[in-house]
Amino acid sequence: MDVESLLTLPKTSNAFSALRSTVLVDRDLDAGSASSYPRKTPRLDADSDSGSASRSRNRISITGKGVDRTGPVRIQVIGFNGSDPSIEKDYNNLFALLRSATRYILTKGESVPATYEKLYTACCTTVGPAARGESLYTAVSQELEQGIGRIATSLINEPREGIEWISAFVEWCDWFKIQITLLQSIFTYLDRVYVIKSGKLGLRETAFDMFKSRICDDIRLMDRMRISIRQWLIWERNNREPHNQREHFISLVTHLVSHNQYHDLFETYYIKCTQEYFADESKRKVEEEKVTAQVFITHCTTRKEEEEKRADAVLLEYTKPSVVSTTHHALLQGRLAWLAKDVVGPFMDEKDSNRLKRAYQLFAHVDGLPKLCAEYKRYLQNKVKAIVTDTARDDEMVERLLDLKEFSDKTMRSSFAPDASVPESASGPTQDFSYAAIDAFAQGFKARHNKPAELIAKHLDRLMRKGQRGMSDSDFSDMLDAALGLYRFTDDKDVFRAFYHRALAKRLLLERSASDDFEKAMLKKLKERYDPEFDMGDQMFQDLTISRDTLREFHNRHLDSESLCRQLSVMVLQRSAWPFTSRKHDIVLPPNMQADLSVYHRFYKSKHQNHRLDWDHALGTATLKARFRKGSKDLSVSLYQAIVLLLFNDEDELGFKTIKEQTRLDDMELRRTLQSLACGTKRVLKKNPAGREVNDDDMFSFNADFEDPRSRVHINSIQAKETAEESKRTQSNVEGDRKLSIDAAIVRIMKAKKELQFEQLKTQTIDAVKNHFVPDVPTIKQRIEGLVEQEYLRRDEDDMSKLFYIS
Repeated sequence: MDVESLLTLPKTSNAFSALRSTVLVDRDLDAGSASSYPRKTPRLDADSDSGSASRSRNRISITGKGVDRTGPVRIQVIGFNGSDPSIEKDYNNLFALLRSATRYILTKGESVPATYEKLYTACCTTVGPAARGESLYTAVSQELEQGIGRIATSLINEPREGIEWISAFVEWCDWFKIQITLLQSIFTYLDRVYVIKSGKLGLRETAFDMFKSRICDDIRLMDRMRISIRQWLIWERNNREPHNQREHFISLVTHLVSHNQYHDLFETYYIKCTQEYFADESKRKVEEEKVTAQVFITHCTTRKEEEEKRADAVLLEYTKPSVVSTTHHALLQGRLAWLAKDVVGPFMDEKDSNRLKRAYQLFAHVDGLPKLCAEYKRYLQNKVKAIVTDTARDDEMVERLLDLKEFSDKTMRSSFAPDASVPESASGPTQDFSYAAIDAFAQGFKARHNKPAELIAKHLDRLMRKGQRGMSDSDFSDMLDAALGLYRFTDDKDVFRAFYHRALAKRLLLERSASDDFEKAMLKKLKERYDPEFDMGDQMFQDLTISRDTLREFHNRHLDSESLCRQLSVMVLQRSAWPFTSRKHDIVLPPNMQADLSVYHRFYKSKHQNHRLDWDHALGTATLKARFRKGSKDLSVSLYQAIVLLLFNDEDELGFKTIKEQTRLDDMELRRTLQSLACGTKRVLKKNPAGREVNDDDMFSFNADFEDPRSRVHINSIQAKETAEESKRTQSNVEGDRKLSIDAAIVRIMKAKKELQFEQLKTQTIDAVKNHFVPDVPTIKQRIEGLVEQEYLRRDEDDMSKLFYIS
């Protein structure tokens, strides 16, 4: 038998002509010819059939250099005839199978007429060897359109209404999603081979586009959806708890996102419902129920928290800020001024930082911080004004101001500070609250000139006398800084300087200061941060040092070791550095005291012949040994008290007039001195008749029955404290200095300008002295008139408002 006979097949065999090759060969889809076999397309990752996988592994290419297993294989099946009627019939059957399967898959309750493997293989054959990809794509699209139409009809005819209708919609969406996933897996080869090359939409995209146009764009269906959404939201907001159908709305959001319809069909309408609901609620609460602003703020905060929780549970994350913002605007629109006015004051009075913070957050979300800031400033200004003008409580003024300032600062840090809940766009204006507080305190202080500055100086005096008392250095320093924080708000810095200077002098001379280091630190701080003219401290401390050295020399070199004059302590001070005026009349000292002073005077003059000593006993102190029936006591008293008490060594009883004649004390000074000795808590003298006031006819006697558990008794001197007369005298001195300062400023300005209008001169004069005080216009006019009379200035004959400098 020859080779040809061996290769000839029997006549009855159809062999290769009936071959059903499992090799998938791409054809020229555009030509539609079964006779053209281009090279094989590489297997895609989604091809999961075992045949495809094995074929991919066994690809070989025979070249002149050997066997290459990496390249594509060109396979030609000889004798394959696509135009065979039997083959065409098979193709038609497969096509019909796929179409009917698609219809069944898209019909609820129907089962697929073949296995998924068979349907997948049928798709491969129809798209590949049969080259009917376009027809199959069209057929599947038609079935999709019909299936989605059936869904639309079912939803339109759905008997459930309102919130319940959404469950039907979600059920259909769930079912549709599953069926499309099934179709996508069956027609994977159609997507991967035909759709990619044709440039058409994939099966899933096509199905979702049809769903959008047939379902989501149907006005009837969307109206029912909106009704469901509105009813659900109203129910949850009215009942303030999750509805038992909420999970269906969560699923609805998921489906709408997958269909790219979340924004148009859900988010926009959800926000619209939110706006309408809370706008109506705001009107009802305020205008009908007449709730208070405090209650309304709490209600708004609660509503905001509820909306945040609902948004977290149902909506996409990026929708939450819009919902919260809409809630705030709907509730607060048009009510910000009313809310600010009615909540800032009560919350500040109650020191309720938490509710102030909630109010701040609410106002921040609706761009209402300027209104809140304005009301905050108004409240602080009125509060400061009320405190500084409350003359009945002057003793408490500084403490009340410090308490208000402390809470204001705390509010700034904790309540009026942006956090994660405040939009970034609202974080800028928060600095305005700090400026508002500063302006409020400054304006409030203007309600009463001079007195706040005076009392701040006296408050610092008390702190410096008391000292730390167990506090750390930093805590005590913070306490001093807090008081200085009030000093910055007053325009009357010269008043503060005068009273602080006087108090400092008394502390240093009476050795009542708790710490020289703190005194020096305070003076340095005042000079560097607040007032450059606070330079009196260096000279004062220098005088004290020199006086102590001089007194030490006097005791050690010019006195005997047994001399009673060693008990004398003298401070020699430069009058220009200390705030005391010389006294024209002072107390008459006992002869022995006067003798000791004379000894010191001769010693000092021997060292400083050109210096003049004037004695001031107002701040002098003495220690007396007093013998009472129950024992002796050392009495620590002022020099005035000591001289009065020494009179009773010679007399058992003395009248007011007699004491005044022998001591030559000023009338008011003597009355205060006798009050401290006979009417206070430690009465070493008896007054007859008894009473609080000292009268001209009163008689005084030594109280031999006085007793005290301590061996050394300090008797407070009313004279040692700042009295109303001394305060008035200091104020008068300040006013005198102010007039001189204004005169100097006017002359200096006019000397430089030669001529000015009154308004120009007034403005420049205020600018010249404003770092120390702010003069009022009548005072400036008065000083100008005085300078005109003194012929420093003259007025223009034709224009009385024009002034000229007279050189």
